[in-house]
Amino acid sequence: MSILRIDSSIKGDASVTRKLTGKIVEKLGGEVVERDTTTLPLITGEWVGAAYTPADQRTDAQKELLAQSDALIAELKDADEIVIGMPVYNFGVTGPLKAWIDMIARVNETFRYTETGPEGLVPAKRVFVAYASGGVPQGSGVDLASSYLTQVLGFIGLTDLTFISAEGVAMGEAEAITRAEEQIKGLAA
Repeated sequence: MSILRIDSSIKGDASVTRKLTGKIVEKLGGEVVERDTTTLPLITGEWVGAAYTPADQRTDAQKELLAQSDALIAELKDADEIVIGMPVYNFGVTGPLKAWIDMIARVNETFRYTETGPEGLVPAKRVFVAYASGGVPQGSGVDLASSYLTQVLGFIGLTDLTFISAEGVAMGEAEAITRAEEQIKGLAA
């Protein structure tokens, strides 16, 4: 089994979500492809133009603009399972996670528009999300990150999401991690 591990915290080794994604991957077992999104560039107007240009009409420069996106999409499609570290910054996803989402949410690659609405093109697979916040309860009305990630992943075809939550890190990091580790123990490998 192959697992795509996506980390998006800017805190490095001090990151709660990186600790949790490591534990989830360990629990699941398998070959792991690690993707640290903190080095991804933001998309640009030129990038969007290249993405919407039919593949057989792209210039070499447009192909080069999309090369990293193509690699990220291949990682996503090739994985049997996905583990995403999602720290919550200011009620939403991190900039690095948003950069990854922008690069993998591509028309005619991971979704397409049909007469009956959008259709996801990523094969169905399990997604585990390590959620960590200072004080935003996962799934609450002020948790904009979980609903956003659920919407985006569902849009591209990934609807089997399991959230492992370390809530209240600001009030007690060790306790929040312990609660999340208990959730990980209950995961089916």
